[in-house]
Amino acid sequence: MAHDEHAVTEQIHPKDISWPFWPIVPLYPYSRRRTIRREVIKNTVWTFDQLQGIFYVVVPIRMTVVKLDAGGLLVYAPVAATKECIQLVQELVAEHGDIKYIILPTISGIEHKVFVGPFARCFPNAQVFVAPNQWSFPLNLPLSWLGLPAKRTQVLPEDSSQAPFADEFDYEILKTIDLGLGKFTEVAFFHRRSHTLLVTDAVVSVPEEPPAIVQLEPYPLLFHAKERGSDVVTNNQLNRRKGWERITLLALYFQPSALKVPAWGEVFRDALKAPERSIKAYFGLFPFKWQDNWQMSFHALRGDGRLFVAPVLQTLILNRAPKETLDWADKVASWNFQWVIPCHFDAPIKAQPQQFRQAFSFLEKQPTVSTCLFNSSSYPLPEDDFKILKEIDAGLNKSGIVPPAKEKI
Repeated sequence: MAHDEHAVTEQIHPKDISWPFWPIVPLYPYSRRRTIRREVIKNTVWTFDQLQGIFYVVVPIRMTVVKLDAGGLLVYAPVAATKECIQLVQELVAEHGDIKYIILPTISGIEHKVFVGPFARCFPNAQVFVAPNQWSFPLNLPLSWLGLPAKRTQVLPEDSSQAPFADEFDYEILKTIDLGLGKFTEVAFFHRRSHTLLVTDAVVSVPEEPPAIVQLEPYPLLFHAKERGSDVVTNNQLNRRKGWERITLLALYFQPSALKVPAWGEVFRDALKAPERSIKAYFGLFPFKWQDNWQMSFHALRGDGRLFVAPVLQTLILNRAPKETLDWADKVASWNFQWVIPCHFDAPIKAQPQQFRQAFSFLEKQPTVSTCLFNSSSYPLPEDDFKILKEIDAGLNKSGIVPPAKEKI
């Protein structure tokens, strides 16, 4: 497993990291997006990390590029086609051949969809393959209207043996889950030669230290390391890690049990004492009050770096289709992968197929895989941390916006 990263310079021209389409999905860091390329399997697999978030709850978003035996490259889940990003891709193209295939492996993640059209336009000879049952809101528009090149975009065949890259990849499509106003599916890709599994959102693993892409601009880490808006936080690794742990809890739970939202009167009074009251600092507003035991939630979530399904997916999406999800997980777990590369949080993750399958045991009344394979004290996740997500789920269900969850299998 290779771990070389391209040199990340402190000085970079603003035009090289400009992303002019940011208003379509207005997530931090908005119009300026850095990219870190990492070779994770020598001369075979590379990851490209960028950053996204809201209210400084920032996590990596990842594209993976795989070298094809027949020459050329396959791209899984493109990221923003900034000048810096495309230059890093072109360095691989110069050595290994042109981009042949671009894969959009999801139908619901607009943060993934929005990048495919601009990226594809940078590589006019690439064929674009998308997950079936694509949709858009509020109007269901043709793919070409969403920026995908009409003449070279096609839906992934249900039978992976019919794909032009079938000699090197298997893939499995999760049966589309109806969520009322929208739909969810995901396509897992397995690169046989490198024993690498590529997934989008289905599983994640949380690193102990803040990822390199997050540390390029540490302000979000330090923002969330504060106890109150008036704090001045020293930029050191201890505070960066503290901020990362809290960001992780906010991203995956929205509001874990150890986080209390103070009264707005208290928030405003504290903001008046803040040394920085600029737009960047949200005018000193800091509506977070962490209890003394908050790190217990992070350690339970991270475990020992194991794979797990994000609490948001557990509570709001995959529980709408437990049988279909477990069938998909069983098929994916039949492949002999050794590495897993998700589109968010940590990667690559050294994991066996049964560890992937274990991540979905929350959908089973009696899990088929023993938790003794892992750290049983850190699995399942603490029930208290799911409280807000379950309240959201109940509210959406009561209002008829989403269908009810189904019973465990």
